[in-house]
Amino acid sequence: MNEGTATLEKSVVKPEKRLYTYDEVVAEFPETNQPCELWDGELVMSPSPSFFHQEIVGRFYYQLYQWVTKHKLGKVIGAPIDMILSPHRVTQPDVAFIAKDRLGIIGRVINGPVDLAAEVISLGNRNRDRIEKRDLYEQYGVKEYWIIDPEAQTVEVLFSEDGRYRLLMRCTVGETAASQLLPGFEVAVTGLLHGE
Repeated sequence: MNEGTATLEKSVVKPEKRLYTYDEVVAEFPETNQPCELWDGELVMSPSPSFFHQEIVGRFYYQLYQWVTKHKLGKVIGAPIDMILSPHRVTQPDVAFIAKDRLGIIGRVINGPVDLAAEVISLGNRNRDRIEKRDLYEQYGVKEYWIIDPEAQTVEVLFSEDGRYRLLMRCTVGETAASQLLPGFEVAVTGLLHGE
């Protein structure tokens, strides 16, 4: 390699990663069912979740939907649906509940934090769901956060008190997880994780 080539290689600058607002994403990309979130303006796309993941999401959604509908408490939705927390922060909770007195946040998407969010942890997203989303949901005021972990065989229920999450319970197979936000709503961990 001659001196001119070495100088040229050193001067090559990698392009900066593009940061977006939610409005820019909507304007520039087609609608998709592919998991897609916005983290500090960075567009994060994931592969489709596994069949097993979606079975668990479906079971949780069904139980929550049945409870909320029976008691006329609000609305329940499953991913993919955008929850806009700020112009640069958009997530897609696996399952979300919006209380009937807050249904005004529902438009084409959810404009603000839901009352209850549930995430089923995927192997590649452990850190995102357990730490990053937990912190984000706490910061933006999601009142109750369910972390469903198929690998650890646990369901954790966190509830916001004075703007901070408190772990209400960590349940495993054979135990029942319960909501503080929705008194009486309970989920058997064995049935949720294994369909039994």
